Amino acid sequence: MPDTLFNSDLESLTLVNRGKVRDIYAVGDDHLLILTSDRLSAFDVVLPTPIPGKGAVLTAVSNFWFERTRAIIANHLADLTLDEVLSDAGERRQAAGRAIVVRKLQPLPAEAIVRGYLAGSGWKDYKRAGALCGIPLPEGLREADKLAEPLFTPSTKAEVGAHDENISFARMADLVGRETAEKVRDASLAIYALARDHAETRGIIVADTKFEFGLDENGALVLIDEVVTPDSSRFWPMDSYAPGSSPPSFDKQFVRDYLERIGWDKKPPAPELPADIVAKTAEKYREAQRRLMDGA
Repeated sequence: MPDTLFNSDLESLTLVNRGKVRDIYAVGDDHLLILTSDRLSAFDVVLPTPIPGKGAVLTAVSNFWFERTRAIIANHLADLTLDEVLSDAGERRQAAGRAIVVRKLQPLPAEAIVRGYLAGSGWKDYKRAGALCGIPLPEGLREADKLAEPLFTPSTKAEVGAHDENISFARMADLVGRETAEKVRDASLAIYALARDHAETRGIIVADTKFEFGLDENGALVLIDEVVTPDSSRFWPMDSYAPGSSPPSFDKQFVRDYLERIGWDKKPPAPELPADIVAKTAEKYREAQRRLMDGA
């Protein structure tokens, strides 16, 4: 098993924030070091059991997409290397493969979600109201059905331990401004289409995914955080896809399904994960990385 890291400890830098998965350190006034731990959150609660190697997978997959989406939108990656930022060899080993140095930007107070299939909270919305996040849908759709076209469904960005809340496009426009909201929507749909098409050539359906964006010092929109990873997306294997139930997945939906089965109330503290669930989840993350990146 790969090395496991629940909380990082880079004493040479100032810890700015410890999020659900990522630890963020200040690098001077203009940059940040973002280290992706092996923590796993489900239903917006951080679980006490880490997934070995998960942080390295998320970092590699995000960097893969950052490179391929440059023609669509700029991203937050900086030119600084870890060697330039971390002088201590032990700290470099801790960060290797799981940390990036980025430009310091102003994050937008909303998450950008694109849904290509009817799943998760979207499926629950549809069963209750015949709509997905307020967007009316045809009658008679099944769980995991492909939507006629991908839908942009933003949400609030919750603090650790709180739940994200789906919001309308109009509400997002109120939060960030109409022009910025339109740019976020258009970039999100374009990135989703690029990722969906590539993933399909690798036998993966990207059912839905979320993005985060920030503004630079000139007010330009920039892609930040992570991109089309097993944490931010639902990945389904094409060869076993069948609408009508929740498909098997390459992502943390596997853990969500387990937590639903045991009847957890989705409030802290979260239960420990058994060893077999941890091992299977780690393998699903690695399999997603191999499929998406090998030979690309």
